[in-house]
Amino acid sequence: MIFDTIPVGQIDTNCYLIGDEKAGVCAVVDPGGSPERILEMIEKSGLRLEKIFLTHGHWDHVGAIPALLEKWPDLPVYAHEKELCPADEPNPHYFFPHAGKNQRTYGEGDELTLGSLKIQVMHTPGHSAGSVVLLVEDYMICGDTLFALGCGRWDLPGGDQGDLMWSLSRLGGLTKNYKVCPGHGEDSSLNFERKNNQYLKLAMDL
Repeated sequence: MIFDTIPVGQIDTNCYLIGDEKAGVCAVVDPGGSPERILEMIEKSGLRLEKIFLTHGHWDHVGAIPALLEKWPDLPVYAHEKELCPADEPNPHYFFPHAGKNQRTYGEGDELTLGSLKIQVMHTPGHSAGSVVLLVEDYMICGDTLFALGCGRWDLPGGDQGDLMWSLSRLGGLTKNYKVCPGHGEDSSLNFERKNNQYLKLAMDL
């Protein structure tokens, strides 16, 4: 498995590349901007881009999608259905209403394949209504739900503090010591966060 990350866009969103070198395919998670840097990361991997995954639809996580679809017009874009705004209710916090023929949805309990890799989806509302966490091998790609020593804000449209605490408690209850790969900032480990992250500790005590 190949796993890489680069900060992209105006506020350094972590864009991740997941790859199966044997199958020669990869996916990018949260291409939030700087499409030229994302294209360079894909080219450096030597793999064929097969999918785009979104942890949620906020502007800083989706900004490079149009450029990627221009290069790969048939590329599927996965997001939770609650992140897709109705066409008659534009919302500046979110991605355009949908990616047309490219749009796919996923949610709680889904398992996607990328070559031989299995990617599990957890629906983790709170930062937004349709936030998800992706689990692949030893990695937890958690968007803006869980940060190193922090958690995502809940005061944007679709956010809810109670939902976020519930989602954090679920993550804290996972038995594996995943590498925590957040939407912004440094990575961490789930064991470290369980011991030191005040938000995660509070959620687990509820």
